[in-house]
Amino acid sequence: MPPKADINKAGWEQSEFPILCETCLGDNPFIRMSKQEYGRSCGTCARPFTVFRWNPGTGMRYKSTVVCQTCAKIKNVCQTCLLDLEYGLPTQVRDTALALQNEAPTSDINREYYAQNMEAKLEGNKSGLDSGRASSAGKEMLKQLARTDPYYKRNRPHICSFFVKGECKRGAECPFRHEMPVDNELAHQNIQDRYHGRNDPVAKKIMNSHAESQGLKPPDDLTITSIFLSSLPANSTELSVRTAVLQSLPAVEPDQLKSVVHVAKSRCAFVNFKLRATAETAAHAWANGVDIDGQRIAAKWGRGRKKVDESASTPQAVVV
Repeated sequence: MPPKADINKAGWEQSEFPILCETCLGDNPFIRMSKQEYGRSCGTCARPFTVFRWNPGTGMRYKSTVVCQTCAKIKNVCQTCLLDLEYGLPTQVRDTALALQNEAPTSDINREYYAQNMEAKLEGNKSGLDSGRASSAGKEMLKQLARTDPYYKRNRPHICSFFVKGECKRGAECPFRHEMPVDNELAHQNIQDRYHGRNDPVAKKIMNSHAESQGLKPPDDLTITSIFLSSLPANSTELSVRTAVLQSLPAVEPDQLKSVVHVAKSRCAFVNFKLRATAETAAHAWANGVDIDGQRIAAKWGRGRKKVDESASTPQAVVV
């Protein structure tokens, strides 16, 4: 890329065509797309970039790019919906399955500097996503969850705010949907959480349903924070199990792991976490198993301790 004449625009991005998924492009093979250089600032790195705007089809709303191409290449996501280009899933689902560490900074001071450095490394059509060392269990999980067919329903117009208030007078001519909104956790989404893969309600719903389908439904007892690993290799040790656990959960800090109890005679182990939320994260990542010492190990939730009946254990006074 030749240097820009204006030194103040040295970090700004110019592009000829956006990086989009099939769903955002729409089913119309003939698309009219407008282009505006430096039309807005990127939703993640805040650098000005080239904005593209188009209508994906009849009855659909106009769509536009919300992040720059450098940020899209770093995460291998669509510039509009921020879903993974290969699997069509939120980044939190993909990163959890492939045990990928989020290296992109979130502070205002570092994110523009990081984007400029990554732009030089990602010249052309390169992607910043390295999934070559991912475990076989994680790849199998993504194959089961992958969305291969486009979901054009996502391009529908937004809900008419005047209809919600009961004041819309356009009737059938209104370009917006006349439906009442559903207020749940899926209605509260933002670009930063979707891109960086943190607290994404859509990803949480997908991983919860997949874990339940694999027999890892979270127990009702919230005090249970342990995961049971069975049929370990004969050469496994407590250190090898602990190392495999931390490598498969890069988003979990080592101090959040309370203990690893390895029973060599039974070839099993109990992985105890300090928080219930951390244990649920491990259950999501290990829905298809976890690789330990070259073998895929099945994971299950631990069981709670049986409560002792106090009335039965306490001796009662006998009246004579």
